[in-house]
Amino acid sequence: MMISLSGIRKVFQTKDGPVAAVNGIDLKIDEGEIYGIIGYSGAGKSTLIRMLNMLERPTEGDVEVAGKNLSKLNQKELRKARQEIGMIFQHFNLLWSRTVRENIAFPLEIAGVKKVERDKRVNELIELVGLKGRGESYPSQLSGGQKQRVGIARALANNPKVLLCDEATSALDPKTTDSILDLLVDINEKLGLTIILITHEMHVIRKICHKVAVMEAGQVVENGPVREVFRKPKANMTKEFVKQITEPEETVDAITQMLEDHPEGQIVQLTFVGEKAERPLITQLIRQFDIEVNIVQGKITKIQEGSYGTLFVALNGEPSEIDKAITFIRNKEVEVEVIVHD
Repeated sequence: MMISLSGIRKVFQTKDGPVAAVNGIDLKIDEGEIYGIIGYSGAGKSTLIRMLNMLERPTEGDVEVAGKNLSKLNQKELRKARQEIGMIFQHFNLLWSRTVRENIAFPLEIAGVKKVERDKRVNELIELVGLKGRGESYPSQLSGGQKQRVGIARALANNPKVLLCDEATSALDPKTTDSILDLLVDINEKLGLTIILITHEMHVIRKICHKVAVMEAGQVVENGPVREVFRKPKANMTKEFVKQITEPEETVDAITQMLEDHPEGQIVQLTFVGEKAERPLITQLIRQFDIEVNIVQGKITKIQEGSYGTLFVALNGEPSEIDKAITFIRNKEVEVEVIVHD
């Protein structure tokens, strides 16, 4: 177990009285996992991640990282323990008067690493995060994605066991976000690093996280493997986040799972336009044919010409009965594409 949170609470004193930003959280995060924490602003996720390296001290509870109970360490011990926990931020937090190379070297200087070793490590990190040739540039000469790469390299300087990412892609455009997420996956695989990532974007969770915790009002309302949480979201907040995901990539995941669950059946994609999108086709199929119909995923979008809908369904039954059902659908002027098993 790389990280263990037990009974964590953080209460802030305000003019209106005490406010519990984090209110009774227990979480276990395994070594080598990419663990996502998702919630809207004010859910308490930033406070939670800052307690993982004691930038915020919990009011109650224990924070264990890499076998050390951070809540019980004195300042000197905590400084040493923090070297095993790197952190990257939404707005990069770079030193603007220093070059890329000097920014990455900064934590090594603080740790008292000799110059020869320091230079060697900085070169390795520049290579790792894809910034070759930019070592002498200043942050103002870099794009947002490149700045975040510097932030990642600096966070990795002391060979940490854990990397904390606080809304690390929120300030980036979608394409750059994807390239940074790909880099984090690469680092996770190459270094076996445990990554904890907080975000309000379900796309980020879907793309790279193994497990996810959904936060609302200072509490975890649901957590578990990402695929399970996506397939069967229980809490209303989780359902809301799952809806954020647009169709294509999520559909691939859903179909893959459905093909595994129904190896003997057929998965078909139905496309409707106009009034046909609102007809009770599934009901007719179940009534007229001896087959089982499972809806994998569907979406109806209002467009200029009326409605446009796509629906993925799994048909289970005798092959001849499935063929009859597919012919019946086609006769209803609905586009049918059979998704073939690999």
